[in-house]
Amino acid sequence: MEKRKLGRTDIEVSLICLGTMTWGQQNTQEEGFEQMDYATENGINFFDTAELYSIPPTKETQGLTEKIIGNWFASRGKRNDIILATKIAGEGNIFPTRCFDRGNINDAIEGSLKRLQTDYIDLYQLHWPERRVNSFGRLNFPDDAEIRANEIEIMHETLNSLKEHVDKGNIRYIGLSNETPWGVMTFLRLAEEHGLPRVVSVQNPYNLLNRTFELGLSEVSLHEDCGLLAYSPMAGGTLSGKYLNGQMPKGSRRDNDTRSSRYTKPHEIKTVQAYMDIANDNGLNPSQMALSFVSQQRFLTSNIIGATTMEQLKSNIASTSLKLSDDVISAINEVHLDQPNPCP
Repeated sequence: MEKRKLGRTDIEVSLICLGTMTWGQQNTQEEGFEQMDYATENGINFFDTAELYSIPPTKETQGLTEKIIGNWFASRGKRNDIILATKIAGEGNIFPTRCFDRGNINDAIEGSLKRLQTDYIDLYQLHWPERRVNSFGRLNFPDDAEIRANEIEIMHETLNSLKEHVDKGNIRYIGLSNETPWGVMTFLRLAEEHGLPRVVSVQNPYNLLNRTFELGLSEVSLHEDCGLLAYSPMAGGTLSGKYLNGQMPKGSRRDNDTRSSRYTKPHEIKTVQAYMDIANDNGLNPSQMALSFVSQQRFLTSNIIGATTMEQLKSNIASTSLKLSDDVISAINEVHLDQPNPCP
């Protein structure tokens, strides 16, 4: 399994990161254990989770995924073999008054450490910005977004609060998620100006249906050594083709999560079918082609896969042995030019 540097740290993480958000609803603890066992046996040393998980988020299941991982650590004794990433959730249904101030950060880190049964987190991420931005499929800058005069001061306070935990050893490094170029560059500038922890990664969506990361953040990642942790590289399973022709497989992500999907858009079906045709014409597994495309990007640090079955997990990990030819890449780019980012 190829390893890549995490930012400017001395940590090397596997090209494939094991996503965990289904554990606690779609997957049982036993199934989560099986996935973690198989992943580590096949060279994966990087797990990503969040205090919010499992998904879809509910008050009853919030934190269950971290508990399952913590139980696995306790059972297997492999905590020091894993680069562990988790996230603090922002304001939302589960945490209606949450902001990233000192008190909330302290409480969130304490809760995650307890559930994960560890005394340190390798990568601690802000799950989404405290301010309103284009994320989770939202298009156009929100007309009613408040442009706060003290926005940078708020971000500075967040970094100061995170630094306390870096200094204590509770967290090693920090990352962002669902962020914008302005947000990443502002956090980087504040860190440099005030001697605060430097952001080492950005976890944003990136897949064949949503390549918007290339429009601004890819340049930031390359110049600032702040690589992409790509989530939803299969577009929530859409790029497998399993939702074509009105199909709704029992137990699938869309079947389990009744919230609207960002991948059900007007040009979704046409574009997915075009990518399916490329895979079929070249004798490729469509899912592995989609994953390999993400893994081959030079601004990528790690590709976060998620699976609900062992068959899916094995196929996803096997995508690392697939190198897409120039002809396949050209065909993919032709589709992208015809239907750019149909599901941002």
